[in-house]
Amino acid sequence: MKVTSKGQVTIPIEVRDLLGILPNSEVEFVVEGDKAVLQKLSASGVRGRRLIASMRGKGTVKMTTDQIMALTRAEPQR
Repeated sequence: MKVTSKGQVTIPIEVRDLLGILPNSEVEFVVEGDKAVLQKLSASGVRGRRLIASMRGKGTVKMTTDQIMALTRAEPQR
């Protein structure tokens, strides 16, 4: 297997299947002596926490939760 000019390699399907690596899975390389070991990061909710953190404070509409819920449910506002 060759490394591209961008430093990329393709993880063989057999390895991806064994490790449960799917598109958008997070992996890391750990250097052990003269080896680099690929390991899948545990699904501990890290991605979800980062997503929520990136969205925090982004809302600009001055509405109450009840008003927003009424809009999503197509209920008349109180």
